[in-house]
Amino acid sequence: MTMDDDLAKTKGLIRDPMAVTWTEQYSETIDKYWNKLPKFVSSALATMAVFLMGVTVNGEWVLMLVHFIRSLTLDENEMLGENQSGVNATLGIRMPKLEFKMDGYLPVWLGSAAVSYIMYFGIGGFLHWYFYVRQRDKAHEWKCQPNTWLPADLERHEIYLGSFCLILGSTLSAFFATHIMNGGWSMVYYRFSDYPWYWTILQWPAIFIYQDYLTYWHHRIYHTPFLYKNFHKLHHKYKQPTAFSVTAIHPVEFVHMQLMLSSPMFLFPIHWIPYSVIAMYTYYHGIIDHSGINFKAYWWQPWQPDAIFHDNHHQYFHVNFSFNCSLWDKIHGTYRRKDRIYHEDIYYGRGKDIREASVQEVAEDLHQRTTENPLAFRGNKREFDLSEDDVAKLKVH
Repeated sequence: MTMDDDLAKTKGLIRDPMAVTWTEQYSETIDKYWNKLPKFVSSALATMAVFLMGVTVNGEWVLMLVHFIRSLTLDENEMLGENQSGVNATLGIRMPKLEFKMDGYLPVWLGSAAVSYIMYFGIGGFLHWYFYVRQRDKAHEWKCQPNTWLPADLERHEIYLGSFCLILGSTLSAFFATHIMNGGWSMVYYRFSDYPWYWTILQWPAIFIYQDYLTYWHHRIYHTPFLYKNFHKLHHKYKQPTAFSVTAIHPVEFVHMQLMLSSPMFLFPIHWIPYSVIAMYTYYHGIIDHSGINFKAYWWQPWQPDAIFHDNHHQYFHVNFSFNCSLWDKIHGTYRRKDRIYHEDIYYGRGKDIREASVQEVAEDLHQRTTENPLAFRGNKREFDLSEDDVAKLKVH
């Protein structure tokens, strides 16, 4: 039972319906049935839950569904001639008609929003139970910051803010989905044979790199003083992020981000399958990276940073701006360094040379490093620890 439960019980209050911790009330019942499942089944279900939440919370699922339906229902005239993408296999690409087709928008929007909220609270509550309730006493085995937890008031804050942004995400996704459903112009195509075979292969990395590199700069720009203080700081209230922090962003920034991620549909020819798969990958890792759980990338993802990478970003603020490819930080010098200290007042991702920091700044930074879970790093050893000898070599005063 949480402190909020005790307070509600004492005052005779109804439990906050916006708290994702609703599963705590049913923890014993859920645990009873959960323990009957084989371990591989329970692990697979937890992974699937993260995936489903990632795909649905922004309403992107409805756009993927529309693309799928379009791929099955386009008639031969559309396929052979000038299709809804404004592409002609012989003549190339023409200028689009600047009109949006919104017939049937309301039911699409309602469906998008309903699924988003069901998944957000349903699966979100399950994930909270699976880790933050069921394994709370084993935090050192799974949590990136095992000794610190998001306070109850900020937990509610991220749910209120994230819930509002769900409406914005569903609205935008339904807008694009309805437009494409009605045959509106886009650069999306549905037959791989519409373009050369090499573009079928190249567009996978092209879409991924375009979106991820643009997201790096989008994120980094929002960490400049004015944009950070007036917009992005809202997201950094959560020094111990959870999966629900992923949509808890200033609404202006949230819309900006979603428009940017949707832009490939209108900028260059893309097949709906690569676009949808990469979108699912991106949103899945958005949940993973904000989860506060020590998930690690698989062997086949050498580009993908582990969850501790973005958890460090929340803990130290202006560093590690990348999402799905840490290479951007390494190229631009914003990757976290052992000989630098970082805090909210040090902008631009370079940190401060530890030799130029005050005794208090060094002491606070060294303490922060000890709160990181070594199991979250490769080799199960904290990457940025400084021993007394290291400190002496750096001549820290």
